[in-house]
Amino acid sequence: MDDCLFCKIAAGQIPSNKLYEDDQLLAFYDIDPQAPTHFLVIPKQHIDSAAALTESDAALLGHIYAVIADLCRQLGVAENGYRVVTNVGADGGQSVKHLHFHVLAGRSLAWPPG
Repeated sequence: MDDCLFCKIAAGQIPSNKLYEDDQLLAFYDIDPQAPTHFLVIPKQHIDSAAALTESDAALLGHIYAVIADLCRQLGVAENGYRVVTNVGADGGQSVKHLHFHVLAGRSLAWPPG
């Protein structure tokens, strides 16, 4: 999408602090971190939100979670734990209408999140 912030980041039109990139995904650090470790993982393909996912996206989602697990191991936060969050729609707190996963770690994360 022409006006999508995350599509522009994935295309390299807007700079990001990249953590990982392959042909399907991009991971980069959040510009307003809510934990000592806070990064986003986005598919390069535009998908509005988790509500738009179908069975045909199963391999992509598996890849996303495998990359998240690997990055958390590399960053040294896997052993103590981390949280993966995706927001859907306005009431769910989604501010960018492009599927993305927040990964937060490095501190105790309370429940419920608020």
